[in-house]
Amino acid sequence: MGTFSADWISLIVVGFGTLFLIGELLVNMRGVFGLLGVGFITLYFLTYLDPSMFVLMMVIYFIGILLIIIDGKIINDGTLATIGAVCMILSVGLSSPNWTAGLYAIIGVLLGGGSSLAFLRVFKHRKLWSKLTLVDQLTDENGYSTVKDTHRDLLGQKGITITDMRPVGTIRVNEQEYSAVSSGQWIAKQTEVKVTHVDGTKILVSKIN
Repeated sequence: MGTFSADWISLIVVGFGTLFLIGELLVNMRGVFGLLGVGFITLYFLTYLDPSMFVLMMVIYFIGILLIIIDGKIINDGTLATIGAVCMILSVGLSSPNWTAGLYAIIGVLLGGGSSLAFLRVFKHRKLWSKLTLVDQLTDENGYSTVKDTHRDLLGQKGITITDMRPVGTIRVNEQEYSAVSSGQWIAKQTEVKVTHVDGTKILVSKIN
């Protein structure tokens, strides 16, 4: 019973650590979430590892965080973010004393990372993610007068993806090609989609089920 309790704690500690660290990347909390996240993750690694392995696994975990930042800031196709998530999962999984605790820790990374998206509904977004969340408002009211009327007319129309969307890609609507963003989904090319939102020159689409 005691082992089970210790294993379960891995889920809680890693979950909160990842929740606050990813949350710090998503919203502007002036480092508060970052400090909480580092505290939880440090506690997890210190509990199970000797000093040399502690440093190694901490480095791997934070390399994962760094790759997510680079993806959000520069690339925006999800590739580095996926590799970063794998680094985080491997670091906590390999640091656990047994497979049960490792599984709980991996679930903690997934749940913490997913749950951190809820912060976007409450706190101010970081500009880091503006390309994916359509934070920038390219509207006439904000001084953008170069918006094409054809983009506004796309709202509600159906089209097809002509490249993979991860989540940025190219779609074709009425024989015209446009750069678009999916609503957090990876959509394969030649998939039927619908334009759900137009924000200036940015087009948001979702897959038609």
